[in-house]
Amino acid sequence: MRPVHILFLLFLAVPLLEIYLLIEIGSVIGAIPTVFMVVFTAVLGAALLQAQGLSTMRRVQEATAQGELPAIEILEGFCLLIGGALLLTPGFFTDIIGFLCLVTPLRRALIKAWLRRRMRPPPGPGPGPRSGDSSRTIEGEYWRDDE
Repeated sequence: MRPVHILFLLFLAVPLLEIYLLIEIGSVIGAIPTVFMVVFTAVLGAALLQAQGLSTMRRVQEATAQGELPAIEILEGFCLLIGGALLLTPGFFTDIIGFLCLVTPLRRALIKAWLRRRMRPPPGPGPGPRSGDSSRTIEGEYWRDDE
């Protein structure tokens, strides 16, 4: 399935799921408490996001000061950005996913697993031209011997 199709399904399925959850939870606890919970999770998420973001920024500065590449920290910042956007989106499903992005051990484990999957060498023979590669260049000398 192409990424465009996946995005289309997400943009269709997530709002439908959010509406369903809001209706179901609202029918159990009432409309006012449901609205209060949605607003409360957004405020709580923003406060937690600020603390996590400042902590990640501090780790980026420390790694940079030590001459290291803060790759994990930069990816954590991206994950926090996504989590913050999800927390500010009204609804319970997006809030759950957003809060999961704020759990530091889970976030780091997911980032490291993603990096391991992305950093694997491609299958096949080692470095050098592969079999069936017709673009090989062989250097050498050439002379013609007519006799």
